[in-house]
Amino acid sequence: MDQWRITVLGDGGVGKTALAVQHPSPSRFINFGSFYNQTYDPTIEDAYRKTILVDERPCFIEVIDTAGQEEYATLREQWVREGQGFILVYSIASRRTFDRLEVFRNAMLRVKRAPPVFILIGNKCDKTYEREVSREEGQALARSFGCEFLETSAKTPHNVERMFTTLVRNLRGERGIEAGNGAPKQTTGGGPGGKKKKSCVIF
Repeated sequence: MDQWRITVLGDGGVGKTALAVQHPSPSRFINFGSFYNQTYDPTIEDAYRKTILVDERPCFIEVIDTAGQEEYATLREQWVREGQGFILVYSIASRRTFDRLEVFRNAMLRVKRAPPVFILIGNKCDKTYEREVSREEGQALARSFGCEFLETSAKTPHNVERMFTTLVRNLRGERGIEAGNGAPKQTTGGGPGGKKKKSCVIF
């Protein structure tokens, strides 16, 4: 069983904790029941561990929920350093959280030696009438970042399972793990080190 440490980054109040503990399907996210808390309680750091099925193969993920407030910026490099994959989150109902995404992306680029594996998430898409950031803006930013993009709702919970499975697939692809048995792929061609070109997929 492959294991991944996933760090959730984003400004305070975007719903990082709700995404970290949420799941839409008990048959897939084995360790936790469905959870959504409407009360905002700022997090410094929490870890949530769960076993999930991705492409009919189980994997273990540890989700690190981090503080987004700037007073905890000194801890950000540590969280990034320890993460293998990243969920970069903003709230579609807050322009300010969208504008601050570059801060968290720059932290990843500064700390990680290799290009980080991450997905861009526009959370709280259930708040249709409070929307301040359009879906098209999220898509455009994901293209500029070179990553995948989803809009989610921890409340409904739209696309939450897809968020985790998409990131795990990307991590497996980066590690070169075969979908069938978890063994590393034999890479040939594609330039030095068998590197492949990455593509951006938007859902």
